[in-house]
Amino acid sequence: MVCTVEIYEKPKLNNPILIEGLPGIGFVANIAALHLINELRARRFARVVSASFQDFAVTTETGGARSPMNELYYYKRENGGRDLIIWYGNTQALTTFGQYELCGKVLDIVQELGCRFVISVGGFKKDKVKPVPAIYSAATDQETIKETLDLGTKIMVGHIFGIAGLLIGLGRLRNLRGFALLVDTLGMHPDANATRHALIALGKYLNLNIILSRLDATADQTKKTLEYFGLIKNLAKEKKKEEQQMRWFI
Repeated sequence: MVCTVEIYEKPKLNNPILIEGLPGIGFVANIAALHLINELRARRFARVVSASFQDFAVTTETGGARSPMNELYYYKRENGGRDLIIWYGNTQALTTFGQYELCGKVLDIVQELGCRFVISVGGFKKDKVKPVPAIYSAATDQETIKETLDLGTKIMVGHIFGIAGLLIGLGRLRNLRGFALLVDTLGMHPDANATRHALIALGKYLNLNIILSRLDATADQTKKTLEYFGLIKNLAKEKKKEEQQMRWFI
């Protein structure tokens, strides 16, 4: 198995916190990470490509090609606070081995930069969701879970699948602290409302003013990227297809 890393820059960071933002339920983490990158003008410093990513490239109208990828960005706090590392990408790995390898490789990179704390973000699928969705958390230790409960979260009971859970588990094995933040969402389409409440909680924890006025635009950008790679289907096309299939009933 091959997991290749390309480092563009080795930034000097102040006790940085890693925030994970790969596609998952409701694409909450993915939208949140992209929004942080855009709003904070975070700088890309690394790219990770795995043999466990999808085996295709998507061509562009100009003849170019785009492949599945993960990237790492950094943001330096001007007020002397803890810096941020944002893990963004358009895919997770497709195999269990690949997930462990990918997560381990990213942790290797960020630990070299002094990272000792990790945060994963995700959605918690529900059949019904209130306008103000519930937020759940799980942590590496009792001190951290108390901090997340102060954000208004509930204790997560059950399984946290994918990178959102794996990052916290592997982080603990490496003596890193951290927590997972999961927000109620209906499912597999980009959920800007769930992301909004995730970012509000993150901003409170990080003591960071995150402007949310452009969040809907970020969600639309995420939706187009995911459709481009075939990770979600175009809703308008799907609706038209359903109407055509049902037409003989009329």
